[in-house]
Amino acid sequence: MKFNKVNGGVCAPKGFIAGGIHCGIRKNHTKKDLAIIFSETECTAAAVYTQNKVCGAPITVTRHNISDGRARAVICNSGNANTCNSDGVEKAALICKLTAKALGIKPTDVIIASTGVIGQPIDVEPIAKGIAALAPILTTDGAKDAAEAIMTTDTKLKECAVSFRLGPHAITVGAMAKGSGMINPNMATMLSFITSDAAITSDMLSAALKAVVDDTYNMLTVDGDTSTNDMVSVMANGMAGNPLIDSPGPGFDAFVTALKMVSVEMTRMMAADGEGATKLLQCNVTGAPAKETAKKVAKSVISSSLVKTAMFGADANWGRILCAIGYTDAEFKIDRIDVYISSPAGQIQVCKAGFGLPFSEAEAKQILLEKEILIDILMNQGDFSASAWGCDLTYDYVKINGDYRT
Repeated sequence: MKFNKVNGGVCAPKGFIAGGIHCGIRKNHTKKDLAIIFSETECTAAAVYTQNKVCGAPITVTRHNISDGRARAVICNSGNANTCNSDGVEKAALICKLTAKALGIKPTDVIIASTGVIGQPIDVEPIAKGIAALAPILTTDGAKDAAEAIMTTDTKLKECAVSFRLGPHAITVGAMAKGSGMINPNMATMLSFITSDAAITSDMLSAALKAVVDDTYNMLTVDGDTSTNDMVSVMANGMAGNPLIDSPGPGFDAFVTALKMVSVEMTRMMAADGEGATKLLQCNVTGAPAKETAKKVAKSVISSSLVKTAMFGADANWGRILCAIGYTDAEFKIDRIDVYISSPAGQIQVCKAGFGLPFSEAEAKQILLEKEILIDILMNQGDFSASAWGCDLTYDYVKINGDYRT
């Protein structure tokens, strides 16, 4: 089966429109801060949420709204997280009501999300005015504006879409995301909204999302901090006209593949745009004795501050990689592990069977000066594999977060 990247982001699937504007939450009038995504018809819906015990009010409301597996719209603001506020749930519910009225749908058909500063009361008035202004101008060309409106410290908007065929039916999955700092999903620390025109039950949609999230968004880390507000949601409106995907099989597998493709792309974009980052890091683990071991090792390496700073300095300090492997909470043998570091500039092996190998420091430097670095760990003790994504840790990360509120 052929999967093709297409343009249009969350508006690429049939029946979806979107848009984004500045409504007044953010002080900078050049920054959009309110986004809406809307489907012409009712959708099946699913979501996964942060595991942080401090949970944003929008998540509480969204959990309630889509408990029936249905939705038609997403509304998201940036600039204020609406978290740790005594009236947060009440205000999030009110925003859903205002959105529903403007779109002619039920309040429980709205997925709501917020991102920004924690602990500051959210002002509904600019959002209410923004909804009234934005709802009439949603278009099939509005995906980029929506993606821009959910950005906080992001420097680049993040969107993509993939299309494939089930028999005569073309099915598309589109996505947008925000995430740059406070990223250590579990599920957490970023927002991603996914749309599709596939006909699929809410149960199968939920199963697909959970399976994909575990291997993509949950394998991303920028700084080890799990946020309070973050979620991945998906809506599927069935307008592709394919036979209903209501059980495991080829149709479900194809949908999962497309969902994973857009999720990997979102994950990579967020890793590359980590706060202050100059390099995208990817750690691939193969030959692990168990799937969970592969995932833990990959995440351990990509999370290591010492590995991240070495990558920033283009220093092939492979001992830090072995150290991060070694403190992973899993059972395996170190004396079978090989490590390679590569980039578009070349590849070097730095470790064999748990011991260091001689290599050219000058060659290693050139490899690590590239913008995308691969760390390949061959465990040589099983058939399981996993990948994790992250970024280097730079001086600018401290600068950005030292004065985030001010």
